[in-house]
Amino acid sequence: MPHGPPKPPASFITRKASILQQLAVPATDYTDLSPKGSVDEGIRHLIDELNAYEGFVTTSSCAGRVSVFLEGSRGDVPGQGLSQQDSVPFGGDDPQERQTQAGVGGKGGGGTWLFVSHDPIDTRGVSHDDDAALRRLLGLDSVSEDLDEMMTEGCRLIHFKFEPMILHVLAASPFHAQLLLRCSLPSGFRESGALNIDGGRGGPTTPMVAVRTMGLGFSSLVGYESANGTRRAAVSASYLRTLLEIGNTRFAENAKRIDRFRTALRDAVAGPALRGTVKVGEDGIKWEDAAARRERKRAEGLRRRAELSAAGSGQHGDNRRGTNSEDEDNDILGSQILLHGI
Repeated sequence: MPHGPPKPPASFITRKASILQQLAVPATDYTDLSPKGSVDEGIRHLIDELNAYEGFVTTSSCAGRVSVFLEGSRGDVPGQGLSQQDSVPFGGDDPQERQTQAGVGGKGGGGTWLFVSHDPIDTRGVSHDDDAALRRLLGLDSVSEDLDEMMTEGCRLIHFKFEPMILHVLAASPFHAQLLLRCSLPSGFRESGALNIDGGRGGPTTPMVAVRTMGLGFSSLVGYESANGTRRAAVSASYLRTLLEIGNTRFAENAKRIDRFRTALRDAVAGPALRGTVKVGEDGIKWEDAAARRERKRAEGLRRRAELSAAGSGQHGDNRRGTNSEDEDNDILGSQILLHGI
């Protein structure tokens, strides 16, 4: 009988209870530190399932999003901008109130989202003849008449982005973290990984797993905010529409990968390794995975070959290719097929 997973330590149980208590708050009252301030509906079902399993609890998440992001302003002297702690908060939609500075690097210190959606964008609501409406939807005021202005002092760059799902999950043990990674990596979240895998100062090891992929994401420079606070598009409305369509395509692929991860997680949790019990098939026989079945078939084939060799030592070679030997070949061939199918 296989060993079951280790029991979650008390520190993990306490933290999970606290997180679940926060998540149990009604949606109308719930808020967190994310820009959106709440759990994305697109993965609420996945989060609920993960948190229902004993050895996992989600700590942060994003279902995926398209956004238009305005960088934080940079200081007058390269490398001498204000730190994020010293920055002035963003001041609203009035161009005269959009005065802020931040350290070099874009985010923080006044960087802000001009547009965010966690769902595909229905572009049918914006007429192809109304370019101004499209720009307003994305937080842009006008079209640039001089792209050289974009690199002048005091300008802040504007980016269109698609970011796929990211999920941070606290695991009760390295065993649980490895199981989660075995589900996420083949599902398309290829940059998934874990931190805090050594336990630190002798305490229990509770790794933090990030389920993520960089392959679906993209970013495109689409405009800038001038020194007087006007946000200008540096690309055509047609180009902006193309970006939205690409974003919608990425949303569809993101959803497929989330479904694959969810299915893989269900199968893994239902398996004998996490349950700590022997899994029985529909015929009442002990369930075995492909590797175990391959090894069993190999052992049976070798044993059968030895029996045939002993029984047929006094017979002609042609008579040794009977039904049992054919069954042996089929078993060996079947084992090879299973190997290639892994």
